[in-house]
Amino acid sequence: MRFLDTNVILRYLTNDDEAKARNCYELFQRARRGEEDLFTCEAVVAECAYVLSSSRLPYRLTHEEVRARLMPVLSLRSVHIHEKRVALRALDVYAAYEFLDFEDALAVAHIERGDAADILSYDRDFDRVPDVRRVEP
Repeated sequence: MRFLDTNVILRYLTNDDEAKARNCYELFQRARRGEEDLFTCEAVVAECAYVLSSSRLPYRLTHEEVRARLMPVLSLRSVHIHEKRVALRALDVYAAYEFLDFEDALAVAHIERGDAADILSYDRDFDRVPDVRRVEP
């Protein structure tokens, strides 16, 4: 198994360097066929979401567009994440609530799963998400 870094996912999704994008495409095709086992983490997913959606960077995708691009890659059986269901659910939350950044969507996904009863935060955006209770310390 090999660790999958942010820039490999981004080269594949954005095709901003044709040679690298082609190599990444081939890598994900091998993964799709089960010939390649890849591992990544929630931080890489968060960085991908940030880069793809940032207004300061060239892509400027909506949260829904980010979800649409990342979901097929992360859903591959040969792409492993310790908390894969949580990461995929966070992409759904991220797409549903444009006012949340991915890290906040990830927190919501963990709360929904029952990892915590509420969230300690001063970020009032959580108040706009049903079934999430925000508490200030």
